[in-house]
Amino acid sequence: MSKKLDYDKTLTRLLVIISRLNDGESLSVKELADEFAVSTRTVQRDFNERLVSLFPIYQDRKVWRMMDGHKIEKTRDNEDTIVLQILEKMTSSIGGRFALRSKAMLDKLKNDDNPPIYAKLNLEDIGDHIDDIALLSQAIKVRQTIVCVYGDKTDRAIDPLKIVNYEGFWYLVAKKEQKIHKYYLKDISNIRPTKHSFEVSKSIDELLENSISIWFNQDKTPYKVSLKAHKYIAKYFYRRPLPTQQIIKTNEDGSLEFEVSITSDMEISPIVKYWIPYLKVVRPKSIADSIDEDIQEYLKDS
Repeated sequence: MSKKLDYDKTLTRLLVIISRLNDGESLSVKELADEFAVSTRTVQRDFNERLVSLFPIYQDRKVWRMMDGHKIEKTRDNEDTIVLQILEKMTSSIGGRFALRSKAMLDKLKNDDNPPIYAKLNLEDIGDHIDDIALLSQAIKVRQTIVCVYGDKTDRAIDPLKIVNYEGFWYLVAKKEQKIHKYYLKDISNIRPTKHSFEVSKSIDELLENSISIWFNQDKTPYKVSLKAHKYIAKYFYRRPLPTQQIIKTNEDGSLEFEVSITSDMEISPIVKYWIPYLKVVRPKSIADSIDEDIQEYLKDS
């Protein structure tokens, strides 16, 4: 049996179990194991590792039940409903089998034929890579080195740290030979867990939190860039500040001056180019000059 079919069956089993518990049934591990043609250990793992932390369920002797007074669709308040709607829009943007499965699970938790929220996130479709993501996620959780094929089709051993999304594209941030590397997720294949484990530096979370784009560089000391936003776009940097953004001053003409910390020029250059001519680099001059050269090159070829 393929891993793909196993994964589909696992999701289906979990959905059926939580739906029946929500309907008030008391479920026996042994009976469920017989029904789904799996071992009792597999079903018990479904409850202990996958369901009990997410839903108000408990085990009473040999059966599992939903807690008295709890029913998933009745315990939501307005804030919970909004969160579910946002989650649905986010997962639908990912596309493929992932979107279908996540929608099925979210539909179990909500009843809203006309949701008031619409979000166009333009996330890359990774639905066909769900099995790989499951393997990577597990390796990240248990800090397990993996061997995989990437790009040049040769095996490489890496320590997976985080699956990240920047500007709609998915990457794996991993450690290789004590250095941080970024791998385009769709180019990773033939993932094989090893018996080796690794330590995780707490600084990786801070590094990602402060990064503006996938171009961040762990080996460089952060340096500041000063920018000036025209009054036409200043409001956008108030509404959604860049990571590490610090406002220097708001000018009388409505323009905004602010600073960000970066570890690579490429973290900020694409953003400036996106907002041309309304966003400019004040300093360092080297970044401003580099952007000017790119613009001149573009104009020359157009």
